[in-house]
Amino acid sequence: MTKPPKLSKKAYETELLRLQAELVKMQQWVVATGARIVVVMEGRDAAGKGSAIKRITQYLNPRVCRIEALPKPTEREQTQWYFQRYVEKLPAAGEIVIFDRSWYNRAGVERVMGFCTTEEYRRFLHQAPIFERLLVEDGILLRKYWFSVSDEEQHARFESRRNDPLRQWKLSPMDLESITKWEDYSRAKDEMFIHTDIPTAPWYTVESEDKKRSRINVIAHLLSTIPYEHLERDLPEVPERPESDDYERPPREEFRYVPDVAAKLEKSAKKNKKDKKQKK
Repeated sequence: MTKPPKLSKKAYETELLRLQAELVKMQQWVVATGARIVVVMEGRDAAGKGSAIKRITQYLNPRVCRIEALPKPTEREQTQWYFQRYVEKLPAAGEIVIFDRSWYNRAGVERVMGFCTTEEYRRFLHQAPIFERLLVEDGILLRKYWFSVSDEEQHARFESRRNDPLRQWKLSPMDLESITKWEDYSRAKDEMFIHTDIPTAPWYTVESEDKKRSRINVIAHLLSTIPYEHLERDLPEVPERPESDDYERPPREEFRYVPDVAAKLEKSAKKNKKDKKQKK
C-alpha cells in the first residue's frame, strides 16, 4: 500500500470544522424528521475508528447521537439470539447510533480467536444480510465503514500506544495478537465482505494510513449519503436579567472553592517570557 502524503494541519482543521458544522445540521434534520441512523465502524485494531468517531460526535448532542461499544457478552447474553443485544441498542425516532465495533465481532475476532463455533459463524454469515435488510426495510439509514490500515502502520501505532501513558489503556493482549494473526484476520475480512457486502447495506472502505485524511473522508462520505436538509431554527431570545430585589450572596468564606492552580501556570508563563527577553 502506497502511503498518501500527510494532510496539512491547517487544511485538516479548516475542513473538519466545516464538516462538523454540517453534522450539526444533519442532527437537527434527524430530530425534526424522526430519522434513524445507524453507523457501523469496523476495521483492524489501531485503524483509526475511535478517533474518527470522536470527531463525528464532538459537537453533537449526546442525547441524539450516542456511541455503543458493547463489552464481552454475559453468560445470559451468550444464550440469546446473537443479534438480540444489538437490537436493544438500535435508535428510536430522532436518534443516531454509532457502533464502535458491532455484530461483526462474530465475523472477525470471534472467528479468528475461536470464540464461536463454525456452526455459529456460518449462521451469522447467513443471518447478517437478512438482519440488515430488515433494518433498512424498516426505514433505518444503515452505513457500514471498514477502516483499512497496513501491517506496518498498525505496528507503528501499537508501538506509539505502548510508549504513551495516556493511551496505554488502548493496548491489550488481544490487540497484539492481531499482529501474529494478520493473515487470519485478512481471510476473515475477505469472507465477511463476500457474504455481507449487499446492495441494501454495502461496505465502504476507508483508507486509514493517514488518520487526518481518513477522518475527513469518512465524515464527508457519511454526510453525502444522508438526505438531510438545512433547517432554520427559531432561536429563542436571551432575556435581560431582572434586577434583584433583596437577594444577597452569602460570604465566600462559607464555601469550599477549588484551588486556583491555573494562576500558577499564568505566573510561570510570565516568568518564562521574562527570562527569554533577558537572554536576548
